[in-house]
Amino acid sequence: MTFQELAKELLEIFRRGVDEPLPDPLFNDLALRVFRFQCRSNQAYGGFVIRRGLDPERVMRWEEIPFLPTRAFKTAALVSGDLENVERVFRTSGTTQGREGRGEHHVMELALYRECLLPNFKAHLFPEGGKRLPILCLLPSPEAAADSSLSFMMGEVVRALGEEGSGFFLGSEGEIRGKSFLRSLQAAERGGNPVLVAGTAFAFVRWMELAQENGWRACLPEGSRIMETGGYKGRSRELLRADLYGAMEAAFGVSEGRIVNEYGMTELLSQFYEPVLAKDQRANDQRMMTSPTGLAERYHRAPPWVRTRVLDPLTLKDLPPGEVGVLAHLDLGNLGSVAAVLTEDLGRQFPGGFQLLGRSSGSEPRGCSLAMEDFLASRGVES
Repeated sequence: MTFQELAKELLEIFRRGVDEPLPDPLFNDLALRVFRFQCRSNQAYGGFVIRRGLDPERVMRWEEIPFLPTRAFKTAALVSGDLENVERVFRTSGTTQGREGRGEHHVMELALYRECLLPNFKAHLFPEGGKRLPILCLLPSPEAAADSSLSFMMGEVVRALGEEGSGFFLGSEGEIRGKSFLRSLQAAERGGNPVLVAGTAFAFVRWMELAQENGWRACLPEGSRIMETGGYKGRSRELLRADLYGAMEAAFGVSEGRIVNEYGMTELLSQFYEPVLAKDQRANDQRMMTSPTGLAERYHRAPPWVRTRVLDPLTLKDLPPGEVGVLAHLDLGNLGSVAAVLTEDLGRQFPGGFQLLGRSSGSEPRGCSLAMEDFLASRGVES
């Protein structure tokens, strides 16, 4: 099948939203067709698959598809198709290894990104449906950060779901436009209509420090909600999550039970959310608002077109539920690059999804390292 034929089929699935499950046989069929297409059209990934001793035509289960480590996105243009047809290149932040160590995700068709991000976002941050809200982003705008997948994502969200007063309040170098952000918060407080505030944990920490230094305060109206995505570790002082959410509750007047964590990666076009506001989780939401153990019981869930596995860091074999391993995601949204991505994030299976437990500390997990050695060897590069 061609890229366009597969893309058309996948777009139809994305547009159905996240409430319609994708049965395992259909997911398996789609995953295998995407995998075989990528082996044919992506020389770097196809060589890796051969190096791992697999014939793509003989792979019959999506679980047999080899996962490529995220570090590979730093060493090669992983394009399933012609490089000249790439519509956008998104880059990782490079905060831990410098800008020269940034990974790149070459996106063949931004429509795939738009159509897989919006239904998932709506389900977890706009479960009421229909009504738009002002969306205040502690992020650089898509124009200021053209290679940021998160800024692109929130730009699409603002266009589709944002009300008058929406905006971006970080400059291209990460500086907070503090007074402008404060005015927007206070306008929401005076107007009495709920808003959505979105940003990285690092940006929220910096805002709260700035607000404390200047004596700035705002209490957002009932019904407001916050989307927080990680990214402050190593950038500023670190906070335990309970402390961070407690500080955010005090700073914004938004209860812990209405703060939703989003887990996303530049290397994936789909995202994962804690379903604390989703329709089927509203009773759970109320429990979490009163239970001191609520945060420990939270989990992330994937949209129907993604499957996540928890693998042994040494062998990359599946682990039993409850055991901690490295997360691997097969994202059909990644049609134009590599769908099967092995992370260095730790997690464990949990009913309904998985629990994210942070990054592996110290050296790269052995299974990831061996997979990366095979990838480099398949390209004639010494590790």
